[in-house]
Amino acid sequence: MYRDAFELSVLARFDDHDGFSGVMLGRKGLDYHFEFTHCPAHPVAPSPTPEDLIVFYVPDNGAWEAACARAAAHGFMRVASFNPYWDASGQTFEDTDGYRIVLQNAEWR
Repeated sequence: MYRDAFELSVLARFDDHDGFSGVMLGRKGLDYHFEFTHCPAHPVAPSPTPEDLIVFYVPDNGAWEAACARAAAHGFMRVASFNPYWDASGQTFEDTDGYRIVLQNAEWR
């Protein structure tokens, strides 16, 4: 879902590392990644709130529209943001667990 919607690469995977399995998604050369983990022995229910956000700034309008279309096509639901600031120049999406991503059509800073 996240990999294809946001054009991320699988940077690494691990299986049964002290009971945890997971995948790291990101873009090569950047100093951060997303790590999605799962522990079958201790399942945890998702607990998102409307203000738990990951924000991607996409200043180019064409690229922003394409990113919004990809997010919707890969199962993210368009939702109104809890904070109206994000709706002024962006679009908020929610994943199947209720976590939110904002695609902001603006420059960072």
